[in-house]
Amino acid sequence: MLGDLIMNFLVYLFAIAIGIITGGITSLIGASGVMVIVPVLTMFFQVSTHSAIGTSLFVDVIASLVVSYAYFKNGNIDFKSSIWIAISSIAGAQLGTQFASQIEEGSLSALFGIVLIAAGMGLLIKSYKKNRNEKEFPKKKIRFNKQWQQISALIVIGFGIGIISGVFGAGGGVMILLALIMILEFPLHKAIGTSTLIMTVTALSSAIGYASRGNINYELGCLLSVGAVIGGILGARYANKVNGNTLQKVVSICFMCLGVVMTIIEIVK
Repeated sequence: MLGDLIMNFLVYLFAIAIGIITGGITSLIGASGVMVIVPVLTMFFQVSTHSAIGTSLFVDVIASLVVSYAYFKNGNIDFKSSIWIAISSIAGAQLGTQFASQIEEGSLSALFGIVLIAAGMGLLIKSYKKNRNEKEFPKKKIRFNKQWQQISALIVIGFGIGIISGVFGAGGGVMILLALIMILEFPLHKAIGTSTLIMTVTALSSAIGYASRGNINYELGCLLSVGAVIGGILGARYANKVNGNTLQKVVSICFMCLGVVMTIIEIVK
């Protein structure tokens, strides 16, 4: 009896700790916590991939909302420019959840592992490029002469991000962040705050789709959310003091390791 209570307490504590990490990642680099939560739930809690993705989206909504509010208080959210991505991402997210429901459990898990590896490699390459001379690798920014061209591009980007969110449970934070920096030339802090707000809308739309199919574990989701709120608040408070480039390297390596483990597990099954 006592042993069971201790074990349950440790499990709950572990879930909250994972939530803290998730909230910290969201607040510091504007990334969805799905890349941490889904592997942990599938590998350590024996949760199905579909349910893990749905639960991660549930946590994403809460963590992103808390983080975006923290950035809003510092004036680092642009509501007007982000509305087009948010609206189009809702439609894309619903389409993505339809695709996900038709993919076999093992295939979805292996595919997610591959996405983790690719995302990790992309982040790692990007972090090393930041260390090089800006003159050697000048920034290439996309410019539009007319407003309708910019709006059309944002709608297309939002729709694509929404599909990715629905299929893999990713709020699309990193992709939104890149779009805001390259297309709208946002300063980094405003880009993170705005992308996190958009990610809240995208994740909510996807979470509703998963909830309608019963693919959310609310008990684990609430525990993870408690940690995510704590991590999000602390991360947002100290965001300006953290070396983002170093953190990006650490996160990218973690993503690749988790992706390799998930892929291997599905291959050897």
